[in-house]
Amino acid sequence: MKRFLGLAALTGILLVGGMMATSLSAQAESPLSVVYPPPEHETVAEKIFFIGTASPQEPVFINGQEIDNRSQAGHFAPSLPLKIGENVFVIRQKDEEIELKIIRISNQPQIPERQLAFAPDSLTPAEDLARLPDEPICLSAIAPPNVKVSAQIGSSKILLMPQIDAVELPANSAVLTSEAIPQNQQTSGQYSQYKGCTTLDIPRNYGEPLFTVEQDNQRVTKQGQGKIQILSSQDIRVVEIVADAGVTRTGASSNYSRLTPLPKGTQARVTGKEGEWLRLDYGAWIKAAETKPVLGNIMPQSIIRGVVSRQKPSATEIIFPLQIPVPVEIKQQENSITLTLYNTTAQTDTIRLDSDPMIKRLDWQQVSPTQIDYTFELHHQQQWGYDLRYENSNLVFSLRHPPKAWLANSDFDSNQPLENIKILLDPGHGGEEKGAKGPTGYPEKDVNLLISKLVEAELNKLGAKVYLTREKDQDLSLKERVAMIDRLKPDLALSIHYNALPDSGDAENTQGISTFWYNTQAHAPAMFLHNYLVQELDRPDAGTFWNNLALTRPHTAPSVLLELGFMINPQEFEWITDEKEQEKLAKTLAAGIEEWFSIPLEALEDLEREK
Repeated sequence: MKRFLGLAALTGILLVGGMMATSLSAQAESPLSVVYPPPEHETVAEKIFFIGTASPQEPVFINGQEIDNRSQAGHFAPSLPLKIGENVFVIRQKDEEIELKIIRISNQPQIPERQLAFAPDSLTPAEDLARLPDEPICLSAIAPPNVKVSAQIGSSKILLMPQIDAVELPANSAVLTSEAIPQNQQTSGQYSQYKGCTTLDIPRNYGEPLFTVEQDNQRVTKQGQGKIQILSSQDIRVVEIVADAGVTRTGASSNYSRLTPLPKGTQARVTGKEGEWLRLDYGAWIKAAETKPVLGNIMPQSIIRGVVSRQKPSATEIIFPLQIPVPVEIKQQENSITLTLYNTTAQTDTIRLDSDPMIKRLDWQQVSPTQIDYTFELHHQQQWGYDLRYENSNLVFSLRHPPKAWLANSDFDSNQPLENIKILLDPGHGGEEKGAKGPTGYPEKDVNLLISKLVEAELNKLGAKVYLTREKDQDLSLKERVAMIDRLKPDLALSIHYNALPDSGDAENTQGISTFWYNTQAHAPAMFLHNYLVQELDRPDAGTFWNNLALTRPHTAPSVLLELGFMINPQEFEWITDEKEQEKLAKTLAAGIEEWFSIPLEALEDLEREK
């Protein structure tokens, strides 16, 4: 009997604690099933894993070769190599058979053989760009080796040179599979990358560059797609941030790293453009859609004089009176946090900052004619979050105080040790977003919610005030989850997940708990909880990571994302879906949170120094 993937995705389901969980006895009777990869799957990976299950009583074969490493319940996750193009795999157990076609796509540029031409879509700039006079403009192309490549911009001709020692960087995801090692680009002699730079000093629109490739009296030209403009002083406009938090980056693409988001109302000059991205005068890039032009085009510069502070019940607010909302940046360190104002010049003689539970001292420095750094020295290493907003042209910088329950640690009620502590639990995925799938097709979204509710019950026993971003199987966007963290400002936000791997990963042998953090205030709780879970549960340690994730980015609270195991690993999946182990995990995580909040601040700092 031949079947195709998807006919038996969810088999052997049992209700546990009101949630869906997988019954291992039911799994044992399950027919052959493969839940990953899907039919006609396309990948650039050199290998791929097959996640599935079958009766443990009979062997399973892929293209005639028996799968050796299966779990007690019959789950499997072998990885097999892929050749470029179509790969056909037949998975068989007795008279059941599943056929899958996997297409491996080459990630190398394709140039027609024995033809003088540029590789398709290899000419850059590929989008319109604007630069200031005398600023470097770089062009590139991919063409056959040992040819002459040039580009014409207006009356200027630029020779593009072959990049012999080009290094190809792996994707960020390679860190997760321990493959993040740069390699010399392997071209197999089929093509070369050519690059060249020039400067232009006359402001005008030069249109698209004309690229030329030449060899043995043959000559082929091709028009570029991106127009090149040199800006005049009249072209430099001012924009205002219209998004609640304008996402700024180090370059003109979402591939570039994030910088401090700009509060709504911030104004800055535009000094460059690439496609839909604008370069602001202090160096950051932002999407044009998150801005609007400012009438009058007045240069966005300000002076600042006195600075004042005010204490709220749970935070200290420092008010910076400005003439115009200027770009800002935040840098957190172990015992301090620095706020940078750009396009600002100090006329400051007086600052008021009273005795404060968070701030020991405020120092400031005019580091350049238009940049001021305000450094807040803190009483403790552990930070609790910050916020930035403009009220008209006044910048309000808010630093959260430590939880009162932590400051009064010695007064903790032993029966309610987490009283007055706010914990937010975010069960990952939900609704149409199923997350990773285990060998039986059991979706991550279900176990995320199951564990979150078990942890919630344990934390309630300890007196904590617990919030869940979702309490049922529903669609919930990342933006909605982050907004809930920003609104509630919990003392700790935990996003609960279970893990998977890229296609090139080793699903058969990768197990363990991983923990992710982003902002400084999340580092200590992330490390503490990670080590606590690994040690108390005796689980493999799959690493701690600084990672730019939506649910680690919130800066208003310590926000940590936990990957509590690998759904795709056959053995670990059985641990994940074991009811007793689920209860033990929930109790252990709650106990770890209790212990984290029971450590006096001074002892915590000693602990950090020991690490």
